[in-house]
Amino acid sequence: MKQMLQESKFHLIPLGEIAGYKVRPGLYEINGATAIPGGVNFTIHSNLATSCELLLFCTREYEPYAVLPFPENYRIGNVFSMIVFGLQIEEFEYAYRVDGPYCPKKGIIFDKSKILLDPYAKAVTGQRVWGQKAKPGQESYHARVVRDDFDWQDSRQPLTPMEDTVIYEMHVRGFTKDASSGVKYPGTFAGILEKLPYLLELGVTAVELMPLFEFDELKDMREYQGNQLLNYWGYNTISFFAPNTSYAARIEHNQEGNELKELIKVLHEHGLEVYLDVVFNHTAEGNEDGPVISFKGLDNQIYYLLTPDGYYYNFSGCGNTLNCNHPIVQQMILECLRYWVVSYRVDGFRFDLASILGRNEDGSPMSKPPLLQSLAFDPVLGNVKLIAEAWDAGGLYQVGNFPSWNRWIEWNGKYRDDLRSFLKGDLGKANVAVTRIFGSADLYAERVGCNASVNFITCHDGFTLYDLYAYNQKHNEANGWDNSDGANDNLSWNCGAEGETDDEGVNRLRIRMMKNAAAVLLLSRGVPMFLAGDEFGNTQFGNNNPYCQDNIISWLDWNLLEKNKDIFEFFKYMIAFRKQHDPIRKNTPVCSYAFPVQSVHDVIPWESNLHEDSHYIGIMYAGRTKNADDLVYMAVNTYWEPLSIQLPKLSLDHCWYQVVDTYEEDSVMKTPVKAGYGVKIRERSVMIFRMGSIYE
Repeated sequence: MKQMLQESKFHLIPLGEIAGYKVRPGLYEINGATAIPGGVNFTIHSNLATSCELLLFCTREYEPYAVLPFPENYRIGNVFSMIVFGLQIEEFEYAYRVDGPYCPKKGIIFDKSKILLDPYAKAVTGQRVWGQKAKPGQESYHARVVRDDFDWQDSRQPLTPMEDTVIYEMHVRGFTKDASSGVKYPGTFAGILEKLPYLLELGVTAVELMPLFEFDELKDMREYQGNQLLNYWGYNTISFFAPNTSYAARIEHNQEGNELKELIKVLHEHGLEVYLDVVFNHTAEGNEDGPVISFKGLDNQIYYLLTPDGYYYNFSGCGNTLNCNHPIVQQMILECLRYWVVSYRVDGFRFDLASILGRNEDGSPMSKPPLLQSLAFDPVLGNVKLIAEAWDAGGLYQVGNFPSWNRWIEWNGKYRDDLRSFLKGDLGKANVAVTRIFGSADLYAERVGCNASVNFITCHDGFTLYDLYAYNQKHNEANGWDNSDGANDNLSWNCGAEGETDDEGVNRLRIRMMKNAAAVLLLSRGVPMFLAGDEFGNTQFGNNNPYCQDNIISWLDWNLLEKNKDIFEFFKYMIAFRKQHDPIRKNTPVCSYAFPVQSVHDVIPWESNLHEDSHYIGIMYAGRTKNADDLVYMAVNTYWEPLSIQLPKLSLDHCWYQVVDTYEEDSVMKTPVKAGYGVKIRERSVMIFRMGSIYE
């Protein structure tokens, strides 16, 4: 496109004048506003609009200084396009007004008085300061033209294989906002970059950033018990092409996104991938009572799923549902994702409530949703990870059945639930826990589990890992809904005391339970993911739905890193251990012992008589890497008493080395164990062994 625009400067001459500006028909195939030699190209489309006006504003002004109606002959099909000469992108903001029919029962609600944000805007104005409320009369959103001149130099994407990936989910603001983070630019992209040495030491391979498309943190803002509650998480998109400017440490007028690009570039240089949590299931425009920001005013009946009488379907739980499989919406989503991959070099996307992306215009699920198929086969997205949260708020649960074309992978909610239940000692969970640890073949029979399942025990939605073992019940009172919001069944266990306690026995048990969870997660087939802060015992004080908490409830308390240094060191060790042993992550050539690549054991080797009362499982991975045998055995005891177990026998010149015992305060070790001899595993603990030479 850049070459085309450079060449066009010799041919694009004004052909008319509107409101004192030289103009000509624009570049119809380039959506949005694009700087070109000598001016700016503006392109927008609407199926039912009868007219469209371009509004130009001075910076921070809310009355347009110029109104440029698109002439009828500047419209081709349903596309309005105009080049305006003589504009300097630093000197204006822009928006649109669109007119058309009005028939609410058919979902058609054109209103020429509404100022509309360009749906393809690359930057949104008025959002720069987090939590700053617009003054009366300044509630409309304007866009800014962005100069895409970031120098990527020789930076390349890591292209980490799926089976080698370890995902670290974080909230951009919450990761460093608290003063304990010690960064110069708290709560920003730059703040994350300041924590790069920490991320490298931890050893994760990818960071998954919670929503960073421009959103309205003030939507549904309210006061409760003296605290200001905001839409902190960001699942409330205003503009799909624009980064949240309040996440930048510096003002970036007309170069919005450069700080984010710098973050991604540097992370790539150190081998870290970047995934974005994207929200294409709904927008901030809400239902019938919500504001008109962009899509409602352009083609409400196209962009949203509507009932036969013109009301909004609400499969998102947020007031409206994007009509993802309409060709116009498909085109927008595809262009959006391509833009983030090409302009920002993003490595992957996690799709919030992704089952909505597979619903038809009447709300019914489709067997082969065209949007999902288009994304799976799009060449620009060919190396991008596509991760689905395979359910929605309308009851469509597709874990194991999400349309994939061997490209989509899923957040495995059944892994979370089954492992939570097994690890806290519930009956009847041993067999299903083994299935989950080995890659959930019952769910992904048609796909390789290590490339289909994102395994997690915690994420942003629910308890932190510490809270999972500190609270039996949710404690969401601070949210102001009488503790009625958030999940009620968390499969948690407080280890004997609700919340903070001085009981040393309870606190030691909690640390052990956290280490157990980390060990099992990182020794499971599939892609492990955990929530930022879990690696040092961060707490949300029992709040399992802190979507509105822009405070220490949601911010990471980095003081806990020093307090719980042993938990951090354990996570670090387990991530490194996973990387060192290929058979954990994928099938390798058979080892010289001819052991199966993965096997399950009871307390006696090669017996797997798991039953309703089983609280022990032995997991062994075996293979051959770098011309050497590589065997790993994990013993998991969720029983409340010690057990005596035996390990599989090895040859005389090999033995098992015990490398982990979560019961011990110093959980990492290297202790030889004679093969075939009994080992005592203490209550509620995990032990890990690897094969090695007796001469080590």
